[in-house]
Amino acid sequence: MTDFHTNPASDKALRHRLGISRRRFLNTCTAVGAGAVAAPVFGATPSFARSGGDQSARGGHGHGSALVPAAKRGIILYTVRDATGRDPLSSDLPSGFREVFKELARYGYRQVEFAGYGQHVNAPGGANLETVAGAKLLRSWLDEYGLRARGNHGFIPASWPFNQGDLDTFKRHLEIANILGMDHMGTGGDPTNGSYKADWDVAADKWNALGEIARRAGIKVYTHNHDAAYGFLLDGGPLDGQGRPTRSSGIRKLEYFLKATDPRNVWLEMDIFWAHVAQYKFHTYTAHDGSQRESVFDPAALVRRNTKRYPLFHAKDGTRNDTNGQGYDMVPFGEGVIDYRRFFTRVGAKNYHNPMVEQDNAPGTDLGQSLKYAKIGYDNIAALRTKR
Repeated sequence: MTDFHTNPASDKALRHRLGISRRRFLNTCTAVGAGAVAAPVFGATPSFARSGGDQSARGGHGHGSALVPAAKRGIILYTVRDATGRDPLSSDLPSGFREVFKELARYGYRQVEFAGYGQHVNAPGGANLETVAGAKLLRSWLDEYGLRARGNHGFIPASWPFNQGDLDTFKRHLEIANILGMDHMGTGGDPTNGSYKADWDVAADKWNALGEIARRAGIKVYTHNHDAAYGFLLDGGPLDGQGRPTRSSGIRKLEYFLKATDPRNVWLEMDIFWAHVAQYKFHTYTAHDGSQRESVFDPAALVRRNTKRYPLFHAKDGTRNDTNGQGYDMVPFGEGVIDYRRFFTRVGAKNYHNPMVEQDNAPGTDLGQSLKYAKIGYDNIAALRTKR
């Protein structure tokens, strides 16, 4: 990427599109380039959830090799959903898929993950691109700007066993995925909201069947998970009034799902922010014998044990907050305390994993905010370096 401080013409054009003053633009770029955004100080960090907040430990330009290769730097379009949904007739800011692709490519992104195929009705192609024709149009724009579609949070049948309507819709989404050139297709939700072994056995059967259908179409299906899926599975001990177990062996729900599903058919996408929330929330359990036991969740260690099952990540950052029940507040990638240099170093396989920058709360009253945060996220993920 060209340094904005050495390209005044690029400065002016980008500031015009994002509606930002020169002073604020330069201040933002300086802070991002230096990695000098200070995180707020909250209460004492519990030892089981301690994260590296030292910005000097988060990588920097010119030191070591890139932890995330240029071709692997992606973003999920949910982060900029306000921009793809913006009316191009009422704003000079990038709007609709084509203009947003162009802008993201300018920042340096090489990959995108879809969160559905809808945009504003006045954008080129119209509102609904969830069709074969729409997919071909999207693919032409991706190719135009040198982007690759890596996945989509799309349709997963609610029925099980599958009804014919759900099967037909699922297969249509597989066709769209192939047109777009993506090799993964997934969902933004957990395989089940249940806490019991029986719930996860059913989910495993369903996802194994989905994965078999997708594999025949050349697509890998994946499930994206938030914190709840990393809680402890209820799989033993005394039964409740409905005959359900009340205690745990200490295995986490998603770990059980990994063991119960066929590695040829089912993949996962770790949201690293929510995995750290799970680390904060789920650190003790009641064993089958009634004793209280501690088990600290280590997101990177789970990935290392199952490297090929995690082709995708959501790279989302947070500052500490010990008052909200989650332990973290979302902030632009690279401005929080989650030690991404350490995480990416530990999980390795940097030419296999595909991190997608994400910020759920990026859209705001500042209409250009989500794209500004996308730019900040790109700069910070590109700055992550190995230690020399």
